[in-house]
Amino acid sequence: MSNLLLYQRIAQQLADDIRRGVYQPGERVPSVRKLSTQLNVSHATVLQAYATLEDQGLIRARPQSGYYVHHTPALTASTPDIARVERPGLVTRSSIINQVLAEARREGVFPLGAAVPHVDYLPVRALHQQLAKVTRFSSPRAFSYMFSPGYEPLRRQVAIRMRDAGVVVDPSQVTITHGCVDAIHMALRVMTRPGDLIATESPSYYGLLQLADILGLKVIEIPSDPLTGISLEALQLAANQWSIKALVLTARLSNPLGGTIPEERQKQLLKLTSEHNIGVIEDDIYGELMFDEGQTKALKAHDREGRVVYCSSFSKTISPGVRIGWIIAERYQEEIRRLQTFTTHSACTVTQMGVAAYLENGGYDRHLRYIRQEYRKNMTAYQLAVQQYFPEGTQMTRPKGGFILWVSLPAKVNTKELHVRALEQGISIAPGLIFSNTEQFNNCLRLTCGIPWDREAERAIMTLGMLACQLCHEEQIAA
Repeated sequence: MSNLLLYQRIAQQLADDIRRGVYQPGERVPSVRKLSTQLNVSHATVLQAYATLEDQGLIRARPQSGYYVHHTPALTASTPDIARVERPGLVTRSSIINQVLAEARREGVFPLGAAVPHVDYLPVRALHQQLAKVTRFSSPRAFSYMFSPGYEPLRRQVAIRMRDAGVVVDPSQVTITHGCVDAIHMALRVMTRPGDLIATESPSYYGLLQLADILGLKVIEIPSDPLTGISLEALQLAANQWSIKALVLTARLSNPLGGTIPEERQKQLLKLTSEHNIGVIEDDIYGELMFDEGQTKALKAHDREGRVVYCSSFSKTISPGVRIGWIIAERYQEEIRRLQTFTTHSACTVTQMGVAAYLENGGYDRHLRYIRQEYRKNMTAYQLAVQQYFPEGTQMTRPKGGFILWVSLPAKVNTKELHVRALEQGISIAPGLIFSNTEQFNNCLRLTCGIPWDREAERAIMTLGMLACQLCHEEQIAA
């Protein structure tokens, strides 16, 4: 930075302030007069700095008003007609998904595509302390088998936490699982048979597509909106044409769109599924990461028929490695527990006891407040960087929480090719093709904002943007 000209150094400092959230989108930055006085530089130097930031898309001038932080272009989608929805079919993307995931796990790759929280955002020390106490004072019980439905003190803590989601349950209604995917897997096992049809959001979490493939289920993808979630109109039309056995969705902070279904639409959704006798599996793994606590309840909170099977885990908040999730299955509870008893028994005894102790004594709510604040700042920083470095015409989502960002590049840019070129530069992304069984999202990608924003993260986004611009230019020449 020392080799930069004065106006470039000023522009860089302001850009850093904007990404750190000192100046929020829509807010006014210091006037030319004020900044020149603060920094003891000429008006011309400040104007050059502001012109640089304008060229980068970070600020915009308003006549007779000053300079303001520019709002990033939001990704919106109109509700498609059912004619645009692909017919039900078996999953054909599993091999591609496996290939992309294997490539992304290479040693030394900067993981911009992995929806995994950085270790800085996990309560490692507090959890380690509780695990140490468990292994020291609760042995040999901590090293014995744990059977379904799981450790009662942990189930009690989960029942308490469910109140924050608007769901009132007893500990007896909670079953501990090996993470959220295990919970969804068991729910699908008891609710469907091979050849049955399930509905999913589109784009959809790739892990669900893999589960459908393993279980021999047909999938129909229902378009989803980044602002309002799954299209009720498209789901209604699909249910009129096909017999849908189960609907799997995320009502709060879907993956990868980050969409949240407003509570009134949640109620309409439950009415629709009741009319068509469709079972519902709710994946609420990001629910506790809503930026504004209590802003939206879980879909399960509005369930009066026991139709919704609720699945979640602590993978995004405490640790992905402890593999502790849970399921609230109501009408399917006994089948779930019978299946679990004769397959996995339950999650690891030591980790169940350690997580229970942490929830009781470790300051979990304080930890949640901290990471929500950090993810909100990260989200702003990554959005502004994408706006600055990616090709013109790029759009992105504005999630109300969590740490994943869905980016839509100009239509002709293939993000599978971008994935290949990024890996050559030591960067991994999650290309759009793994989130659908169709060809609809080949110009999209998922980015994580779960990595602290620093110079290395900025270099990765800058490099990715440069590669995307190159692809965009190549496509324009080819056309």
